[in-house]
Amino acid sequence: MLTHKQLRAKALAIPEVKTEFENARAEYAVLDEFLKIRAAKGFTQNQIAEKIGTTQSVIARFESGKSKHSPSIATLSRYAEALDCQLEIRLVQK
Repeated sequence: MLTHKQLRAKALAIPEVKTEFENARAEYAVLDEFLKIRAAKGFTQNQIAEKIGTTQSVIARFESGKSKHSPSIATLSRYAEALDCQLEIRLVQK
């Protein structure tokens, strides 16, 4: 089974995938941050789901970026809180 890093490198070798990835870079950066912190703290998707009052499948869809809807700021804040973190949103000049 490929690791996330290996799978990402393999996918980004495909020009069309790389273009789409670059277009969605900010969203993936946020998802990646949640995944890294969850893994570092040793939490499972099920544990996070229980802490924020949802199901493991919702967390899996969120983390995969394949959810039909973008999570609300409130949901992101609850997830961050479950990780013992604080969500910060900022605007950065281009």
